[in-house]
Amino acid sequence: MSTPAARAEVLRAQLDEHNHRYYVLDDPSISDAEYDRLFAELQAIETAHPELLRPDSPTQRVGGAPLREFAEVRHRLPMQSLRKCNDEDELRDFDRRVCETLAISEAGYTGEPKLDGLAVSLIYEQGRLIRGATRGDGETGEDITENLRTIRSIPLQLRGAVPPLLEVRGEVYLPWDGFRRMVEEATARGEKVPVNPRNAAAGSLRQLDPRITAQRPLAFTAYAVGYSEGWQAPRLHSEALEQLRVWGFPVSRLVERLVGVEGCLRYFEKIGARRAQLGFDIDGVVFKLDDLAGREELGSVTREPRWACAYKFAAEEAETLLEKVEFQVGRTGALTPVARLKPVFVGGATVSNATLHNMDEVERKDVRVGDTVIVRRAGDVIPEVLGVRLPDEAARLAHEARPRIELVPACPVCGGKVERVEGEVIARCTNGLSCRAQLHGALIHFVGRKAMDIEGLGEKLLAQLIDTGRVASAADIYTLTVEELAGLERMGEKSAANVVEAIARSKQSSFQRFLFALGCPQIGETTARDLARHFGSLEALYAAAAADAPTEHDAALKDKDRFPLLRAVPDVGPTVAAHAVHFFTEPRNRAVIAALVAAGIEWPAPKAAAQGVLTGKTLVITGSLPGGVSREQATALIEAQGGKVSGSVSKNTDFVLAGEAAGSKLAKAEKLGVPVLDWAALQRLLEPAA
Repeated sequence: MSTPAARAEVLRAQLDEHNHRYYVLDDPSISDAEYDRLFAELQAIETAHPELLRPDSPTQRVGGAPLREFAEVRHRLPMQSLRKCNDEDELRDFDRRVCETLAISEAGYTGEPKLDGLAVSLIYEQGRLIRGATRGDGETGEDITENLRTIRSIPLQLRGAVPPLLEVRGEVYLPWDGFRRMVEEATARGEKVPVNPRNAAAGSLRQLDPRITAQRPLAFTAYAVGYSEGWQAPRLHSEALEQLRVWGFPVSRLVERLVGVEGCLRYFEKIGARRAQLGFDIDGVVFKLDDLAGREELGSVTREPRWACAYKFAAEEAETLLEKVEFQVGRTGALTPVARLKPVFVGGATVSNATLHNMDEVERKDVRVGDTVIVRRAGDVIPEVLGVRLPDEAARLAHEARPRIELVPACPVCGGKVERVEGEVIARCTNGLSCRAQLHGALIHFVGRKAMDIEGLGEKLLAQLIDTGRVASAADIYTLTVEELAGLERMGEKSAANVVEAIARSKQSSFQRFLFALGCPQIGETTARDLARHFGSLEALYAAAAADAPTEHDAALKDKDRFPLLRAVPDVGPTVAAHAVHFFTEPRNRAVIAALVAAGIEWPAPKAAAQGVLTGKTLVITGSLPGGVSREQATALIEAQGGKVSGSVSKNTDFVLAGEAAGSKLAKAEKLGVPVLDWAALQRLLEPAA
């Protein structure tokens, strides 16, 4: 039988190969489920044997401890900006200057889509990623290494023979599928909705907590070698791109070698025609002289190279009439204002609806019914209203005469009262599951793959069940019969039987999945997991929610003093705690939960607490642990020895485990006289007695 070290090495090699096939070759050879199985096996080995952890392990993409700030990084070679060509004449002028300076009749270029993301620099020593930084001002950027490590398309360990030192430059961006998910999730949580993929990518990369970045579906594409040591650069840029692929970097498959300005113009038209099908935002095409020696001869002016330019697409915006504004209702009751427009063709499609995000955006843009508005089909997918077009004084006066758009006082679906909680940007219908829109959205969420995973029970079938009055809560799903379902539109007996079987299978669940499926506002997958781990049972969660329920006295308390039992859960703040308290003390919710449990939904009882040298001890982890050990892995190790990990330091804390860049928790521990351990000291503490 192989040792844990040998098995870990095999798993790392397999996962690296599958990542390469998926992100670079676009040719996956195993299913997502099989990949997840291999990943979980490696994670288990590294948790049980922390000494086997390596910074370049595929498991080290979950994000480490939060940072206090980003350190500055000075680029060894400046990261220059690109000269912009806004029309064909400017592109021809660029080509003419290149040819005249190099005394050639026709130049060879590479053409590539201009990704609308953020430029980053990656530094590798002996093939291992050691640093990553933003472009910044071109001379100095920010060290975002830990955030970049979480992006799966960035290799942590290069393939084949690599230079001792290598800088690679590329773009981090957010594909449209990922952006849509971020918008939906932010809307459901009542958070500020990202304006576009570029802003969402920028915000994700600049999170001080890398664990948040790890949850964002970011992608990376390499576009150049910055500098290197011990490597003979090829003659052409296109050859350098091929070498980047060999080393394991994703490089755009849309890159082409082009001859002369006419070749560039044809490429520009071709990419423009494919823009809507790419699945990510581009705002133009980049042309670079392919000959690297010619680049040296051309040099740079100010901060722009003379050998490259960005030919920008025309802005995909249009003007049209705002005919009315309606409010859509989501599963948590969130009301989203939607502009109904006079149909207009923009971004390759006819647009008649566009998002206004929330009332803060409506007020900021001051859009009013009857205005001529500017519409952008952002990323060719989600239309949005950018603002009002007021070309003259008459238009301004007409705009001022129109009434402002106001938040509706009652839900447009059920007539329930609409409220906007202080501190949240989203207004909500307060009618809960008595609102058809909320019920439909809540049930779609409940049966989803990451919740109760009831296959075959889709949106249209749920809509029929709601409209007929057969299903009024999630609990009613578990009373459905084959005969009832078979009688519905587009349902046969076999399909009905499959759905009923899927419903029965879903009864064997987990506490974490069940909590997530309930759809409490602000409780996503991660928070549901933390609640399940912390409380272990519904009864304990109910008791905490009841004890934390606000009283008249609590109204005078500050946030830090409110909801003490819920806020003892890691990463649960006052807003999440307030939603949880309201949800789990609300009688209708309690009745539905009781009915679900009575229907047979169950999960394994929590395991008995482990016994070990840390039994009865409470530890707090702060700072970055050595060797790439994540906080989750350290927590698992402590819990395996009977200890408990808390998120805050108090007089009841037994030890503080401190790594690099430990902050206020370490200072508080020293003030309270709490013993402080480093990683080596914890390892010694856990060693069995001789």
